[in-house]
Amino acid sequence: MTQNRPAAELTHIQGHKAVPLAVYWEGIKQAFDEMRHHKLRTSLTLLGMIFGVGAVIAMLSVGEGAEREALKMIESMGVNNLVVNARSSEGEALKSEREHSIGLSLRDIESARDTLPFVENWSAEKNVKVFSLFSLKGRSDANVAGVTPSYFDLSALPLGEGRTLNRTDEDYYQQVAVLGPEAARSLFPQGNAINSLIKINHQWFTVVGVLSEKEGSKSSIQGVKLGGERNQVFIPLTTALKKLQFNTLESELDAFKLALVDGTEPSLAAKSLQHLLDRRHGGEKDFEIVVPADLLAQHQKTQQIFNIVMACVAGISLLVGGIGIMNIMLATILERTGEIGLLRALGAKRKDIARQFLIESIAISATGGIIGIAVGLLLALVISSAAGWPVAWSPFAILLALGVCMTIGVGFGLYPANKAAKLDPIVALQRD
Repeated sequence: MTQNRPAAELTHIQGHKAVPLAVYWEGIKQAFDEMRHHKLRTSLTLLGMIFGVGAVIAMLSVGEGAEREALKMIESMGVNNLVVNARSSEGEALKSEREHSIGLSLRDIESARDTLPFVENWSAEKNVKVFSLFSLKGRSDANVAGVTPSYFDLSALPLGEGRTLNRTDEDYYQQVAVLGPEAARSLFPQGNAINSLIKINHQWFTVVGVLSEKEGSKSSIQGVKLGGERNQVFIPLTTALKKLQFNTLESELDAFKLALVDGTEPSLAAKSLQHLLDRRHGGEKDFEIVVPADLLAQHQKTQQIFNIVMACVAGISLLVGGIGIMNIMLATILERTGEIGLLRALGAKRKDIARQFLIESIAISATGGIIGIAVGLLLALVISSAAGWPVAWSPFAILLALGVCMTIGVGFGLYPANKAAKLDPIVALQRD
């Protein structure tokens, strides 16, 4: 049993003889004294709170990071856009398709612009099969795509230096290129890519621009492959179609993107576009329509399920921590029964005893919460490093974790506090 403290030290908890703020301050100091006197027991009790809060912080940080990453990826596709991708077939299947459909083409875009009133802008893309890609200073394994000038705006690609492609490049079949940042580093390790020459297969192109690094590390979202613009070379679409070789059965385009008029519902627009393309392609399913807004909603739903599962895991840990706090407080009451009797004999009221034990419970949970926040931040960094997941620190996560800790301290401390307050002073003084 813990030895009783001198009466002069303990009378501070008598609420009717002290300034309320001083009472709480003295109660907090006594709570930490108790924690120092029982280091091992307190440490074991704190573990549940530490891991629970750490899980909450890590879960919310990873979730927030994933949400921001998804938003960046969707922005690259355009929340208010529709993306149409060609579906690839080979051999006899491709020959059969071509009997009814020529595949994605510029005429599909023209038809959409003439027929659908919600189309505001468009861009098109054709991937080039690369046999060799090099400059006089380096080689690269980058992908090459022929694109229209509007591609860069609709894909929100930031320009680092030089310029992007323009209408003149397209109209006059100019042999110019814009490099992604990774492709530029491979082809020109010392920099100075602008106005330098690169050779794509058997054609020389002049570099007119280099894209800047773009935030976001995912190469796909909800199973939809993203552009991978970092390691890509862009040339005019007309130049690619006229001067580079393609299989005669290939579709003219691999993808095109339609920017919708503000206020247009993307899902409804996609249905209208689907109906139009079905008629133009003779019912062949040689294309697919991607609605970025729907991808975002689907990702948010998946993220919500992940958050719920992680919250349940964290909640169980916090529940265990709360039970540990209740156990240690009940054990403390048994050890300090004589002390409680002495305090009551000196004039302390039941509410004074209850307040002191409640302060001690909150102090334990708050300490576990603060340590847990540090553990959670560290855990989030470890997860980010090991799994490659993005993290984002949220003040809301920290405030939520502290709030949960305080709530648990109060919730699981009320019963021991009331139990201590209801002890009979005479019986308590008779305990060793």
